[in-house]
Amino acid sequence: MENNTEIPSFISPEGRRIAYHLTDGTGPAVVFLGGFKSDMGGTKAVFLEKWARDSGRAFLRFDYSGHGDSGEAFTDGCIGDWLADACAAIGLLAGKVVLVGSSMGGWISLLVARAMQERVAGMVTIAAAPDFTEDSMWVGFSDAQKAELDGAGQVALPSEYGEPYIITKRLIEEGRQRLVLRDPLSLPFPVRFLQGTADADVDMSVALRLLSHAEGPDMRLTLVDGADHRFSDETCLDLIKASVEDVLAAQDG
Repeated sequence: MENNTEIPSFISPEGRRIAYHLTDGTGPAVVFLGGFKSDMGGTKAVFLEKWARDSGRAFLRFDYSGHGDSGEAFTDGCIGDWLADACAAIGLLAGKVVLVGSSMGGWISLLVARAMQERVAGMVTIAAAPDFTEDSMWVGFSDAQKAELDGAGQVALPSEYGEPYIITKRLIEEGRQRLVLRDPLSLPFPVRFLQGTADADVDMSVALRLLSHAEGPDMRLTLVDGADHRFSDETCLDLIKASVEDVLAAQDG
């Protein structure tokens, strides 16, 4: 998390304060969408910002509400709220955008593409986790956890990344309205899916299912042997950059 006094923010149409960093440059602008409980100060977002600055490319990174330096409590949020935050952030930009979505950000990117397809010039996903509230969380809950969620309205899940995740009933129930792997998913622009084979959070089968389910004229999946969910070592970062450049080149062509 960065020093709040130095970070610009705006108030979304829903009244939430969204912190962001915008790098001026040529379009289409590249927009980074982070993961569940992550923030815009992460390795991948900052790496891409430096690439954009060096390349003269417009770039936007932001924190969803309840994340990082934005307002609201994490436990008040849900997929639909974070989708609305993303759409509001994209509203800061003119013209088309290339979405780069990491983990949950991959799901949000797919939802943005569905909500405002005319704004999307291309997409790169990194360990995308579409429908994870249903296919990973809910399906993985024990009967006791489901009962606790129903009775108390929330359940705590252990996390390798720090304090436990508090999963709310609203997150699960609202997420069912945002699923993308059950209905047709049109991606009529260049798309690059990136996935590590050693990802303990998002199984490789999710990437294969997404590739098989989505429809588009230019979709490719790259599997990186041994890469984990963070996908942030030098090799992975270089691949992310190359994938963004590939999508931009395909768009320009």
